[in-house]
Amino acid sequence: MADDYSETTRDIRVSVRSFYLADQSEPERSHFVWAYRVTIENRGRHTVQLLRRSWRITDAQGRTQQVHGEGVVGEQPVLEPGQNFEYTSGTPLSTPSGFMRGAYHMVVTGTGEPFDVAIPPFSLDSPHQPTSRVH
Repeated sequence: MADDYSETTRDIRVSVRSFYLADQSEPERSHFVWAYRVTIENRGRHTVQLLRRSWRITDAQGRTQQVHGEGVVGEQPVLEPGQNFEYTSGTPLSTPSGFMRGAYHMVVTGTGEPFDVAIPPFSLDSPHQPTSRVH
């Protein structure tokens, strides 16, 4: 069962749920793939826009990769008060577990004031266990 992870920064709530994708993973080749679904909710009084994202992805051996980019899934969503935006993305790792954390770089649309919203740390866990073969 996947857990929900959530964090609120400046009335912007970010919730994440990760899913191991067994059909896209190849444990025998040290290739493990997860999808994650993110919901961004504007619980404040101002309209905001997500401009960029920054991720830190760490595998089970402590290797970290930084990912930066424009928007999310090709969009730079504008969220009016009470609105939310949901998307699904994914990441591969060479280990059967890891974790991700990050930030969305946003602006208040009326004033152009920039601010960062924390993406809560969440774990990437797989059910993969070494199998023993009976001969």
